[in-house]
Amino acid sequence: MYQYDKYDQAMVDARVAEFREQAQRRLDGKLTEDQFKPLRLMNGLYLQLHAYMLRVAVPYGTLSSAQMHALADIATKYDRGYGHFTTRQNIQYNWIKLEDAADILADLAKVEMHAIQTSGNCIRNISSDHFAGASADELVDPRPYAELLRQWSSFHPEFMYLPRKFKIAVISSDTDRAAMRLHDIGINIVKNDAGEIGAAFYVGGGMGRTPMIAPLIREFVPLDQLVTYSEACLRVYNRYGRRDNKYKARIKILVHELGAEEYARQVEEEFAHLLDQGIEPPLAELERIKPYFADPAFEAGLPTQADESDPDFITWAHNNTNPHKAPGYTSAVISLKPVGGIPGDATAEQMHLMAQLAKEYSFDECRVMHTQNIVLPHVKIADLPALWRKLADAGLAAPNLDTIEDIIACPGLDYCSLANARSIPVSQQISERFAARGRTHELGQLKLKISGCINACGHHHAGHIGILGVDKKGTENYQLLLGGSEAEDVSLAKITGPGFDEPGIVDAVETVTDLYIAERQDGERFLDTYRRIGMAPFKEALYG
Repeated sequence: MYQYDKYDQAMVDARVAEFREQAQRRLDGKLTEDQFKPLRLMNGLYLQLHAYMLRVAVPYGTLSSAQMHALADIATKYDRGYGHFTTRQNIQYNWIKLEDAADILADLAKVEMHAIQTSGNCIRNISSDHFAGASADELVDPRPYAELLRQWSSFHPEFMYLPRKFKIAVISSDTDRAAMRLHDIGINIVKNDAGEIGAAFYVGGGMGRTPMIAPLIREFVPLDQLVTYSEACLRVYNRYGRRDNKYKARIKILVHELGAEEYARQVEEEFAHLLDQGIEPPLAELERIKPYFADPAFEAGLPTQADESDPDFITWAHNNTNPHKAPGYTSAVISLKPVGGIPGDATAEQMHLMAQLAKEYSFDECRVMHTQNIVLPHVKIADLPALWRKLADAGLAAPNLDTIEDIIACPGLDYCSLANARSIPVSQQISERFAARGRTHELGQLKLKISGCINACGHHHAGHIGILGVDKKGTENYQLLLGGSEAEDVSLAKITGPGFDEPGIVDAVETVTDLYIAERQDGERFLDTYRRIGMAPFKEALYG
């Protein structure tokens, strides 16, 4: 994984000192909240319903055991003993005191971490495939390219005050595990007909109140022009993006209103201009970064099957592992979705354990997943039984990856000042309902996502089943959506009809899954059945 050089460390240390002074001025009453707000947001500090929330950046989701241990220590020392892992591959702490914030940033800096640009109208944490560098189906490891973009975008003077927040994802396989086309810029590292490695750019995706799928803007950008083309995309947005209306300020609105063809034309014009300016870092910089992501010392001749007959282990290994590029290895997913639990939450003790397991079984590396789980990317298949037993003892072995229990959910009205409804209790009740009925694995792959408001932090538009919490005359109400996907078969879910109260939405999910079981053919996923039979039968089952 990438390691800071003296410039990275100096940059982060300077920001800690700067923020310490800013926070003290706020505590002393020398700054008003309105004056302090943009300063704290640029350092990932939000003011939520009950306390400050700190969002820590985990670039492209990669963590060492030392970093995971540090995150656990922060949860113990400064929070209430847990953290919340997010779909953007970050971690959030929900009970932060302002007087502690600078100390937390200082502790993060000691392990090459920070909270810079995790909020504000700037380029946020660069995300990537959580199986990057391990998956059997990728072209190359996309993380060196994500790291190059991280370095380019950190403190970029032109893009610190964009019309709105900006999110970039980088992948390098036909399988999309990062919701790439639902980002402001989605980059897929590809190979052209000449056998050259480059990047396909998708621009103008996003969720929120106006969800859109990013169109393809350019099929191939050479690697020695990757940063320049990214800058051209941002410059056109920064020049014409709406600043008078935050609901129309995202780049997806600009691309939609201009049209993808006209936006691409303007980007090409800006790109040609920038090529003459020579802003691209030399390819030698990319080559300097790549060795940090070199494969670990995989062993040869390892067994390709685990020696274990326990049926619970077999279920877990079948559901929670992903094929690895190296024979004898696999990627093992640690579920943060126990039945009745809070999706994405991990206690300090669990984080310490995951750090130990990463060091013992996965070359000292783990990843935060887009699905709010943790993955150990490089595990010997022969070690899976021992790993599973340790996870099971800690309540981390739920065998539910990509099932209806593997729910993505935002913190909702339990924490967030923007939310209209609670997400956590709904997710807990759904997982308990389906676990009790024993139908989780009968349903197969079924991605359910819940948001507590239209901002869509729970990605409800991209769920096979999506739930959106809204305020209906002062009471919490839940809209049900069907047919979304964040994967390579990307689609946006559609609202079924009138919303439901909290018990009603749990019943509604059961109703649509019962219909799916009755209607599916030849092992279809829920999404496949929905696409085949359409919305009408589901509406009939729900509303009569």
